[in-house]
Amino acid sequence: MATRTIGENVTTTTTGVRRKTFSETYVGEWITTTDHKMIGLMYLITGFFFFVVGGMEALLIRTQLAEPNGKVLSPDVYNQIFTMHGTTMIFLFVIPVLSGFGNYIVPLMIGARDMAYPRMNAFGFWMLLFGGIFMQSSFIFNQAPNGGWFMYAPLSEITAGHAYLATPHMNADFWLLGTTLLGISSISGSLNFVVTIFRLRAPGMSINRMPLFTWMILVMSFLLLFALPSLTVASGLLLLDRHVGTHFFQNAVGGVGGDPLLWQHLFWSFGHPEVYILILPAFGMISEILPVFSRKPIFGYTFIAWSGVAIGFLSFTVWAHHMFAVGLPSVAQAFFATSTTLIAIPTAVKIFNWLATIYKGKIRFTVAMLFALGFIAMFLIGGLNGAALAVVPFDYQVTDSYFVVAHIHYVLFGGTAMAVFAGLYYWFPKFTGKLMNEKIGKWQFWFIFIGLNVTFFPMHILGIFGMPRRVYTYPGNMGWNELNLMASIGAFVLGIGVLLFLFNIVNSLKNGEAAGDDPWDAYTLEWDTSSPPKKYNFLEIPVVRSRRPFYDKKYPEIADWKSVIH
Repeated sequence: MATRTIGENVTTTTTGVRRKTFSETYVGEWITTTDHKMIGLMYLITGFFFFVVGGMEALLIRTQLAEPNGKVLSPDVYNQIFTMHGTTMIFLFVIPVLSGFGNYIVPLMIGARDMAYPRMNAFGFWMLLFGGIFMQSSFIFNQAPNGGWFMYAPLSEITAGHAYLATPHMNADFWLLGTTLLGISSISGSLNFVVTIFRLRAPGMSINRMPLFTWMILVMSFLLLFALPSLTVASGLLLLDRHVGTHFFQNAVGGVGGDPLLWQHLFWSFGHPEVYILILPAFGMISEILPVFSRKPIFGYTFIAWSGVAIGFLSFTVWAHHMFAVGLPSVAQAFFATSTTLIAIPTAVKIFNWLATIYKGKIRFTVAMLFALGFIAMFLIGGLNGAALAVVPFDYQVTDSYFVVAHIHYVLFGGTAMAVFAGLYYWFPKFTGKLMNEKIGKWQFWFIFIGLNVTFFPMHILGIFGMPRRVYTYPGNMGWNELNLMASIGAFVLGIGVLLFLFNIVNSLKNGEAAGDDPWDAYTLEWDTSSPPKKYNFLEIPVVRSRRPFYDKKYPEIADWKSVIH
């Protein structure tokens, strides 16, 4: 039966005229889709929406702290903004954006038609969106979470009649229920990635031929599956404390002895694997981008792949380095200091391999390559100051200071966010069929790069000078004034960089140059399809014979024999 569209909501057929169903309309198609590419784009759009929200919260924080005795925000509002900034950036920006890349790219990279469980894939996205809206709606009721993104107990308890700093309102409940919804989303997505990667790879794509981005998504998925239950249990126990009257996290309440440190152990046994959940896919992106713009195969594929697995295992052995100052026994401090130092080894392996990849390569300084190189430099700083925090006496001096704030932002913004920008410039032609403007992109890179360092590098010095984190203001006689002003100026420079990026997206969608199917002369299978790909991805499922299947298909006469034999 032939059909022809004659209007937005009406089609004709050989048997008459019928109205389009909801799922056939433009909006309905997006709402009801199970196509991994559309779901991936929805993850990306949602993640960047919350990135803008979290960025505005950061600018409010830096405006408050730009000068001593700031009065831009009240203490309670500052605590809400501070808490939601961290929560938004970690749970509502980084994880969704990485999931978006994974959803869109991984099935294409492994030669699959779709994810293994398309409906579960859609369910994971909608749980993310509802969880994010639920948490942000707390501002409407002036009940936004205000206990920090770590929500330390017993400060987040309801303790009527006891001498604790209680939170008797809904603030903590929004956080606990919201993170549980987001956890359900992450678990469903992780299960889908694991099954898809293990079961739907193209013929010939053995484990040792998988693209490195796919490797890192696989490791990230296992980390989520094993780490999230700890946070879910902790949230459930705290909800029971708050509303049923249990005392899991309160010491000697009514003659019942709970343990205030239990929350920290449960939270950080999720929280530190979470750091690697947020950075491992970024490692995978960089490992795909550097070879293409260096015109060389990745150096040490096996070491990069299995060092990611090693990081995954070791990430579960380092959580208590967040707790050196709480009075852990010396043997525990020694163990966690050692494990934290050991995890630097597989991380350093990756950095040396990336540098070896670009060494003597024919480098093309595209915007994607600039962000990839910026990632290496910024993540190296974050890794080095992280190694310093593994030294227990030094950690005693700077724990809960702005030195730690500098460390986490160099890792997650200088690391993950820089890699995300690199990935967007690299894969934008595949998403849209158009190239992003390179001139605007280079301006954006320098605003981001300079703003990042002007914002966060002074925080190292502020931490060493004794400025505590999580304070809403400070006196003017502590020697912190100029450095805080510098950090606040840098934050607005970062904001300009983000605005340039958003303008570039809109301008490129409207006026961007047609990219073609393979604008970068790339290596992996996602470029062996149209841009953007058809719903079925591939007319024929490709057969893989090397680690660079598309490159070797294009240039069989110069195929690298070393990659072919693997």
